Amino acid sequence: MTTLVEDPAAGGTGFAQAPPMVQVRGLWKSFGANAVLRGVDLDVPAGSVTVVLGPSGSGKSTLLRSINHLEKVDRGFVAIDGELIGYRRSGDRLHELKEREVLRQRTGIGFVFQSFNLFPHLTVLENLTEAPVSALRRPKAEARARALELLERVGLAEKADAYPRQLSGGQQQRVAIARALALDPKVLLFDEPTSALDPELVGEVLDVIKDLARTGTTMIVVTHEIGFAREVADTVVFMDGGAVVEQGPPRAVLDEPRYERTKAFLAKVL
Repeated sequence: MTTLVEDPAAGGTGFAQAPPMVQVRGLWKSFGANAVLRGVDLDVPAGSVTVVLGPSGSGKSTLLRSINHLEKVDRGFVAIDGELIGYRRSGDRLHELKEREVLRQRTGIGFVFQSFNLFPHLTVLENLTEAPVSALRRPKAEARARALELLERVGLAEKADAYPRQLSGGQQQRVAIARALALDPKVLLFDEPTSALDPELVGEVLDVIKDLARTGTTMIVVTHEIGFAREVADTVVFMDGGAVVEQGPPRAVLDEPRYERTKAFLAKVL
């Protein structure tokens, strides 16, 4: 059980009227005595791209995992398309949903990990069709047709029958993106999707993400790729010490940051 910091059914700052696609309010998360998230607030409008920057240990990955309820928060809430994620409300308390309900919600939240997380014993095509068939009960023929369409979209149609070990890191990550899209999620979360890649493979993955941005896919991307953030993001969020220090349009945050912590970080990575 966790504590609500705002009533998500209320007006004002609640999400009763025209909610953003992703709404994060007052997230706190500690591991032992270490507070990893300290009251994080974030709104992500539908069809927008939010890029999250910050030093290692700033809470970026924990924030993504909390949005997907892979981490259970201590306080606050996450809502996607107006629906609380991982919890039901009772008065001023949130009670965790049963696992099957959480799994249902996760089908609407695509997650692309830095380590790909493909099933090594399945072909590329099988990696894409497994969840739609098992979790969404889609007919196999429909799932296969959608998978082939997505592989074409990420430039890997010819790799449908290959196994992950036969692919480069960049190809595996493009398959992982296609797999996330196969569930037709409301939002896509990327946790440093290029950090495990050789430098020459980074571009092919970023190109796929840029294409998704142009088609209006709602995305939150944790990355150190400043050029990508400048080109694609609608909003750049800088985190440090488990809190959002600064956020705004790329030009404002990257070119004219207001806070010394932001300036110091950018001076090291630019």
